Formats: sequence, structure tokens, C-alpha cells
Amino acid sequence: MSLLENRAALVTGAGRGIGRAVAAELGRLGMRVALTSRTPAELEAAASDIPGAIALPADVRVRSEIERAAADARRRLGPLHVLVNSAGVYHYGPVAETGDDDFDAVLDTNLRGVFLACRAVLGPMIAAGGGHIVNIASIAGKVATPGRAVYCASKFGVVGFSQALAEEVREDGVRVSVICPGSTDTRFSPKETAGKSREKMLAPADVAHAVRMLLRQAPNSFISEVVMRPTRKP
Repeated sequence: MSLLENRAALVTGAGRGIGRAVAAELGRLGMRVALTSRTPAELEAAASDIPGAIALPADVRVRSEIERAAADARRRLGPLHVLVNSAGVYHYGPVAETGDDDFDAVLDTNLRGVFLACRAVLGPMIAAGGGHIVNIASIAGKVATPGRAVYCASKFGVVGFSQALAEEVREDGVRVSVICPGSTDTRFSPKETAGKSREKMLAPADVAHAVRMLLRQAPNSFISEVVMRPTRKP
């Protein structure tokens, strides 16, 4: 029996793209998976493909909603051993043309949402003996490029937050890892991927495989950061 089998996991942004692929991968590992996102129809469809999975609609930007989703997941599935933060939104455009609402939407989802979800699970996770948090950032959290200043700010923030949190809770038995994927075929950022070959991009399943690798590390070690790129430039 795998060390992950029958353990509970919560995945944000699980209605589509990377989050959905990660949830499916955890299901294949025998985990009991709670899926959350803001899109109930997509969420129910994703959960229906994973035996025993449950759908818990919630907006990661809203503290009460993500706290309720985490509490419901614990109540229905047992102590949460894994949290994967995959919820995210994208913005492309020069700073001079970026509105306050654009900035708030990206930072509130991509960074504040990670903070809120981590805080919602950490206390009970530590009390239960530990666990693993995986935050999905982006290559934009490592390499700044024009037109993506706000998105880069959010993802650089996720990387820094993850590194600091990892040091904060490592003695409590909680491992914190961050994954920074390059171009991924998620239909997430059509302006950014226009003209690129989707066949050469990473697939959501590639990122899900990286999550699986992180979670299956021996108990006395953890990989703090994974940077992924397509083998060939799209």
C-alpha cells in the first residue's frame, strides 16, 4: 500500500487545466480527493471522473469560502494530508494600461488565495502529524518578461511565500514545495500563447506527474522547488 493511499487531499482550481489533472493523478494514487473552484459545473464534471472525489465550490479569494471548503473536506474525507494550490488567473498587458481591478484580480487569486488556503489547512495538518503543500507557481515566478508584470509579481510572490513557509513549518512535519511550469497547454493565456505550437507545450498531465513525484519522496527528504520547461520551445 502506498503511503498516500486513502489519505485526503484538497486541490484548488480543480475544475480545469493543471488543477483537474492533479486531482485525477491523486485519485490514481488512491487518495481521497476534494476538488474546489469557482465553477460548479466544471467542478462536478471533474469530480465525477475520480472515484470517491467530492466537489466543494469555493472562491479562494474569499477567506470564509476556502475555510469552509477545507473544513468540509476534513469532515467528509478525514485529516488533510495534501494541499495543492492550483487556482490562478492571468493578465497580459503593459503596466500603464493595467487597471486597479486587473491588479487586484490577479494578486487576490494567485497570491492571496494561496495564503488563505495554506492558512486554512496548516493548523489541523500540523496537529494530525504533518503533510505536504504544493503550490503551483510559474516560470513567470522566476523570469520577468514585458507585458506580464502583474502576473510575474503574483508568481514571484508565490515562490517567495512557499520558500518562507517551508522553513517555517518543516520542523512540524509539513513539507512545502513549489512548481514553476513553463508554457503549458491549458487555454489559460490565449494572448501569451498566440502563435505558439501547443503540441510542443507542457501538458497539464506533465505538471501532475511532477506533483506525484514530490508527494512520493521519502519521509526524510523533500524537493523544495521544481522548474519545468518544454523539451522544445513552442
